[in-house]
Amino acid sequence: MQVIQSLSAWKELRPQLTGALGLIPTMGALHEGHLALMRRAREENEIAVLWIFVNPKQFAEDADFGSYPRVMEEDLRLAGECGMDYVLAPGAREVYPEDFQTYVEVEQLSQPLEGAHRAGHFRGVATVVAKMLCLTQPQRAYFGQKDAQQTLVVKRMVEDLGMLTEIVVCPTVRDQDGLALSSRNARLSPRERKAALVLYRALKDVETALRCGERDCEVLRGRMRDILGREPRAEVEYVSIADPNTLAECATVAGPVLASLAVQIGDTRLIDNLQIEPRG
Repeated sequence: MQVIQSLSAWKELRPQLTGALGLIPTMGALHEGHLALMRRAREENEIAVLWIFVNPKQFAEDADFGSYPRVMEEDLRLAGECGMDYVLAPGAREVYPEDFQTYVEVEQLSQPLEGAHRAGHFRGVATVVAKMLCLTQPQRAYFGQKDAQQTLVVKRMVEDLGMLTEIVVCPTVRDQDGLALSSRNARLSPRERKAALVLYRALKDVETALRCGERDCEVLRGRMRDILGREPRAEVEYVSIADPNTLAECATVAGPVLASLAVQIGDTRLIDNLQIEPRG
């Protein structure tokens, strides 16, 4: 496995590589969810490239950016175990030189949910993903369903700009108790970790109610708020029952829906979602 921090060095190397290239974009602090992406990329491509870069452009607050976990030595060990051929780990000045002035925005899909609560977040995401796709020219890029809105934004950007990369969305990986794996989970105290299970309970309650015949989306949102309200450590930012393709909030369920939520547990902000197909 070769670790490359210089983008100019990568640009010289890339034309020499042949075969399908699979890219796994991450901000490091790897967990089993990332490992699942890496294993799939390894299986489906001749070349597997892991990107590690904590992107300052997608953080609204410097404190949140500064507190994001950085464990490069452990990340490289895990990347090697998963059979990565290359790890691209550029510094901020490599990705955003002083004269950088080009940004990418996906307008409508970036506005609700995370976009409404994290100003400029998806502008930063779309910009860095566009840059890494241009640099690596992958046949496939792998993302997790846990960041559902991000996957929609990236897929729309790729479609609108005529990029040739296939965006592969892989299922959310969870702990045995249902908590979606996230690099942010490491910041939870034991009590906060237990409290965080309320996110999955709220989503599963919606799934059960929907499959038992409930079709009123405001009722479903109310059920989520009720369950979250029973956990004193949970501060709700939003709950949503939306169209899984447009993220428009639904009034009634007529097909698949995306149930999603964002909740602050202590000092840690967590998101989760389930795409639910009603029965009958």
